[in-house]
Parts: sequence; C-alpha cells; structure tokens
Amino acid sequence: MERHELLRKIAAFHLVSRDLAEDLLAGEFASVFRGQGIEFDEVRQYEAGDDIRSIDWNVSARFGKPFVKLYREERELTVFIVLDCSASMHSGGISADVGKAALTRYEQGALAAALVAFSAERTGQRVGAAFFDRDITRVYSPRKGRPYVLAMISAALGVENPRRGSGLGAALSGTGRLLKRRSLVVVISDFLCVNWEREMGDLCARHDVIAVRITDPLDREIPPGIGLAALEDGETAYRFYTPAAASSFRSAWAEWHEDRARLWQAICRHSGAARLELSTAAYAPGVLARFFRGELRRNYRARRR
Repeated sequence: MERHELLRKIAAFHLVSRDLAEDLLAGEFASVFRGQGIEFDEVRQYEAGDDIRSIDWNVSARFGKPFVKLYREERELTVFIVLDCSASMHSGGISADVGKAALTRYEQGALAAALVAFSAERTGQRVGAAFFDRDITRVYSPRKGRPYVLAMISAALGVENPRRGSGLGAALSGTGRLLKRRSLVVVISDFLCVNWEREMGDLCARHDVIAVRITDPLDREIPPGIGLAALEDGETAYRFYTPAAASSFRSAWAEWHEDRARLWQAICRHSGAARLELSTAAYAPGVLARFFRGELRRNYRARRR
C-alpha cells in the first residue's frame, strides 16, 4: 500500500481513538491507562479506625502524636510500543480480491501501533517506542504530546530496506532496561524468530505486556490456482520452488503455521503476556476494541478449555 494511503488511514484515527480509549478504560483492562498502584500523597493526624500499619513513625515521633500516611492512586502510566521492522514483517500484501489494496504485515502493525499510541495520548499518558530488525534501530523515550506521537508514527511509516534477521529478544531486554516504572508494553511482531522466550518472561515480571501477533491469510491457506511457486524466507533469503497446488504441500504449509501459532500462544501463556492475533485482512480498530472489551480474551480462555 502506498504511503499516502497509510497516512490517510492514520489521519482518521483521531476519530476512533476516543472510542478505543474509552474501551480501554472500561473493559477488562480497566487499569490499562490508569497507572499501576498508589503513591504517597501526604500525612494527617491519626484518627480512630485508621490502620496502624499506615502510621508514619518518624513524623509521629517528631510531633509527639500519631500521624498516618495517605496515598493516592497513581493515574499516570507509560505505554511503550515495541514494533518489529524486520524483513519478514514486510511480506504479505497480496489480496484475493482483484483491485483491492492489501496490507503487508508491517503496514498492519504500524497501523495498530498508531492506534494504540493515539489512544494513550488522548488520555494524557506518556508514550514511547522501540523499532527493531536484527538490532534495535530507533528508540523513543516515553513522553507526552500529540506532536511527539505524530513524529514517532511518521518514523514508523518511513522504514525502508529492512535488514534481515530479527532481534526480538534484544528488543525486549532493552525495553526492560529502559522502563524504570511499571508500564504497559505492546509488542507488535510476526514472532517468526527464536530466542526471545526468556526475555519475554523477564519483561512480563515487571510490566503488563500485550503480544500482538501479525498474521496473513496466506498463513492458513494458499490461494487456489497457483502451480509452481517460488518462496523466499524473508529473514535468511533462502529461496526454493515448490508445487503449491499439491495437497501434501498445502497441508504441510498450514500445519507449520499452526504449530508456530501454538508455540507463540504457549510462550505468552507461560510468561503471563496477554495475546492478540491481528490479521492483515482485519480492520485493526475493530479488533483492538473487541480485545480490550474482553471478547477476544474470553475466546482464548474458552479455546484452552
């Protein structure tokens, strides 16, 4: 899809981000844009019924009478987006409908990142991001403000000539080192890589993590009418030819992608990350809104039973 078409889609996100932000605040992720925990506010003199565990002994000793600490809910949260820019994410973009523009995995991922960022910005939160291919290529430290979010999304749309290889593990560990306070981390990737399981677990231990797996309809089924097909691994550049019309190949193709999906689900479940599959053929705002209302999470729970 042309860059101006992506920009046109994103230009409308300020209209849907308000509704999505409301879903984020009202749904199963009720605390998602409200901060985590409480922080100290002030002290006041002890009153009957106060919890003695809240007594500030230093202040009480100074004034000769008991004082208790008061806390207030921490409302501010950092929303941090980890976006995969590697070569495999730039695959897809083939539509079965003639004349209809299709999205690549990366384009759909960038649109999802833009929607999350605008929704967080609308509620006054700090937003940051890390882009990566085989290495971390760009980092945006969390800040507030619409101009900052626009600059971040513009940079995401300007990614060209991605390098082969995916350093997802390094991106996750780098994110953990950057974020000092508990944050909401949204990881957007096709997860077609290895050696990121431990880093995901470490990140989930300190932060709330949502893993968004970008898929494509071709992952499930190869369109009919294709004979000898040339396939290339986006990350290794390994190229081979295969009889795509053969039932044995079509079955093996679907089974391999299903195995990858099950592995991703198992890793996320073990790590404690919430997970969402987002197809390039799907309407990203609708899928994200349903997810944050809890519909997709309930579906996942029912599927595991």
